[in-house]
Amino acid sequence: MPLTNSPTELTTSATDALLAIECAVIIAVLLRSAPTNHWRTTLWCGVFTLLATASFLGALVHGLEMPKSIRIALWTPLYLSLGILVLLFIMGAIADWQGKVAAKRLVPWGIGVSAAFLGLTALLGGKFIVFIVYAATIMLSGLAIYTFLAATHRLKGAAVVALAILLNLAGAAVQASNLSLHLVFPFDHNGLFHLVQIASTAILGLGVHRGMKSVQR
Repeated sequence: MPLTNSPTELTTSATDALLAIECAVIIAVLLRSAPTNHWRTTLWCGVFTLLATASFLGALVHGLEMPKSIRIALWTPLYLSLGILVLLFIMGAIADWQGKVAAKRLVPWGIGVSAAFLGLTALLGGKFIVFIVYAATIMLSGLAIYTFLAATHRLKGAAVVALAILLNLAGAAVQASNLSLHLVFPFDHNGLFHLVQIASTAILGLGVHRGMKSVQR
């Protein structure tokens, strides 16, 4: 399949690809340096794996000219990955706050919410703004949890995770806008969102890594 002729779609694709590579590096670091906290390591590696999967699919969708049927087919697993990603993220936050038993109780509710998200996305023709609203709602809950954990010194790295969430929320605001900039190459709101997301993902990986040495509950 040939590359798209749109410069902004190409930068969006390139930043998606960079984000996928970044997630792979973070997963490798977590698996290598935090082997004792297996449950937490597995959960957060799942988060970064799903983000890498969605980013890789996004790189294909934005960067290649393809039939509409194939494009639609790629968006389905992309949104599925993002929906499960958000569920695992809030599970990680609940586990860091109340323990993994409490987090596991969240699974049935999370599956229901994720199903509703996917249904609404399909109903509205696959608009990405649906995911932005869905993710921002969950991220605000995560921000409250990690801010509390940081303020009470209950989890090492909690303040770093909270910073990553704040940055990601700022990126979501950019994605929901019509902002575009020329930073050596032209970027539309999607590409700019990915640039912010690359930074926030690196910070999130650092925060999660620092928290691996906390006492397991």
